[in-house]
Amino acid sequence: MNRPPLVLASTSPFRRELLGRLGLPFDIASPDTDEAPLPGEMPEATALRLSEAKARAVADRFPQALIIGSDQVAVLDGKIYGKPGSHERAVDQLRTMRGRTVNFFTGLCLFNAATGTAHVRGIPTLVTFRDLSDDEIENYLRREQPYNCAGSAKSEGLGIAVIARMQGDDPNALVGLPLIALCDLLREESVAIL
Repeated sequence: MNRPPLVLASTSPFRRELLGRLGLPFDIASPDTDEAPLPGEMPEATALRLSEAKARAVADRFPQALIIGSDQVAVLDGKIYGKPGSHERAVDQLRTMRGRTVNFFTGLCLFNAATGTAHVRGIPTLVTFRDLSDDEIENYLRREQPYNCAGSAKSEGLGIAVIARMQGDDPNALVGLPLIALCDLLREESVAIL
């Protein structure tokens, strides 16, 4: 059976590594999408919308492909905590989150560019942070420097030490690409993984 090309609409090395686990050949494309939430948009809706927008953003370059888009928001008290971008913002995020449970909500889209069909799913992962001291936060940030990770926590590295527990259906979702849901969506598009 002829499988359509698979494209990951992301330049994230974490998502690339995760998708590589499935053993399917794929291309990578930068979606260059504005990730700002819309006025009044709920955080989870932002992640869902952006996952689809990222996939659609590269469709003209890959008109016969199945395109994977993904976006994640860290949500606490209805507020989005994105990539901090700086040490100071990461300190503020972790101080706010310590001892609390944060929803790392991942939007996933598999877009069939040939048919225009978009399969979109949302995968929540509830992460409870340890009640870290200011010194522990500083030590973690100096060692890990997770300034490009939503919520300042890189669970695939030392960030696991700032986490007390996680609850979710897919451990890969927290890293940014929910493979269990992606396998389901690929099957819906008749892509054999095994």
